[in-house]
Amino acid sequence: MRDDDALTLCALVLAAGNALVDGIQAGVAARGFDDVRPAHGFAFARLAPCGATVSELAVHLGVTRQAAAQLVDELVAKGYIERRPHPDDGRAQLVVLTERGWACTRAADQAAADAVGAWAAVLGEERLRVLRDDLAQVAPAGRLRPTW
Repeated sequence: MRDDDALTLCALVLAAGNALVDGIQAGVAARGFDDVRPAHGFAFARLAPCGATVSELAVHLGVTRQAAAQLVDELVAKGYIERRPHPDDGRAQLVVLTERGWACTRAADQAAADAVGAWAAVLGEERLRVLRDDLAQVAPAGRLRPTW
């Protein structure tokens, strides 16, 4: 692939990613969660499986521990997450989603499905499945995290 074609491909993939984030954000807001922003969703993606410490969240987001602690404080104040004693480390706290956080996560899942549904209307179901499979080959287990 020529360099200019590669750059065009990069720009298009990034634009598709931005469109997806924007679509999810709009869908989440439309479902009543208008006080969250995309960075919160990236945090929720890390917290959803079984919670995390602030340090683990910082690594996931690619930010300092202090920045992650500020984000946690903000989300605690909004009722999306809570701190609990860590089951394995008496000195640490585990940050977990509250029911409100889980509801927002479900709204984001629905918004993501809607956003991808719009792509299916353009590409067709089969081409969208091929795109999914191709992306899984080039980014197999990529983690969900923002670029700051």
